[in-house]
Amino acid sequence: MVTEPAVFVLEDGHRYVGKAYGARGRTFGEAVFATGMTGYQETLTDPSYAGQIVMMTAPHIGNTGTNDEDLESAKIWVAGFVVRDPSRVVSNHRAIRSLDDDLVEGEVVGISGIDTRAVTRHIRSAGAMRAGIFSGADFALSPDAQLDLVRQGAEMTGLNLSSTVSTAVRYTVPAVGERIGSVAVLDLGVKKSTLNYLADRGFDVEVLPESSTTAEVLALEPSALFYSNGPGDPEASEGHVQVLQDVLRAGVPYFGICFGNQLLGRALGFGTYKLPFGHRGINQPVLDRTTGRVEITSQNHGFAVDAPREGVTESPAGFGRVEVSHVSLNDDVVEGIRCLDINAFSVQYHPEAAAGPHDSMYLFDRFREMVLTGRLDISTATLETESK
Repeated sequence: MVTEPAVFVLEDGHRYVGKAYGARGRTFGEAVFATGMTGYQETLTDPSYAGQIVMMTAPHIGNTGTNDEDLESAKIWVAGFVVRDPSRVVSNHRAIRSLDDDLVEGEVVGISGIDTRAVTRHIRSAGAMRAGIFSGADFALSPDAQLDLVRQGAEMTGLNLSSTVSTAVRYTVPAVGERIGSVAVLDLGVKKSTLNYLADRGFDVEVLPESSTTAEVLALEPSALFYSNGPGDPEASEGHVQVLQDVLRAGVPYFGICFGNQLLGRALGFGTYKLPFGHRGINQPVLDRTTGRVEITSQNHGFAVDAPREGVTESPAGFGRVEVSHVSLNDDVVEGIRCLDINAFSVQYHPEAAAGPHDSMYLFDRFREMVLTGRLDISTATLETESK
């Protein structure tokens, strides 16, 4: 088997030469690392990774192949893919293709055979940065030319990617079992599993384009509003913040995850900021301050909410009392917000976690209960239900 060379170039000039993997050519994006040992197919098809070159810290990737059931969306969204040791064989009864096949078909330029541990340690020290992968004819470009191309790329700060990943047309996922109401989902990069879990709780799920207006949302007379995960800088999504503020003032209950947590923070009047290297993977520890439990969570975010970690705070935007409900046990980043005077809450992580873990699935039940009872009540009875 003939191997072709490739090079991974960071904007600070660091270069890592390896082997071409997936499609050949050039690609650019923000270099980030994901710490999950499994779930590479869910990672690749998560729209939140749009614009990012994702490096897997687990050394052996591709051994279980790919299938059609574990797709989180209709395509691969990552800008590039970096692994140490791609599996030479596929060994899983559910596999119908190899990961290599999907990368080539999706025109995803990747690289293998580099020391991903060394790159991870560098990014942890220097921070996430622009990067590029060059293979095929582009590998022959001079190092200076490659570095110039990398530095011409867009930075994630200030970037709005919602229109890139959102649905173009409204569609409905019908409720499963007894219908309890409807939820309007603003698609900022929503995953298939999220929609399924909402439908499983008895909601007709009305999925809306990210460009939807306040009038269009309220015209549906939804039982609740949901903002999904998604890529980009929350400071570049003022339109979504305005819609959320309008809908909250109309008294509609709200639940948000990931990007939806950052936008709730901004709607309440708090700021957001870029993390040095973000949280990405399916093994991130979070403390639920309401219950005292520690959850292992799936995360994919490079920005966070800047809100007081301790005590109860008045919303600067006039939505009453707010408290930080969840925090990261790695770096104390805000991982959840709970409003005390309106029915709204959010978490920074991904409770649907199709690749696992499932510690946080109770949040969908908490959302269902809030809609049914008309209040966000974290009572003893609720805790007993969630702990089963």
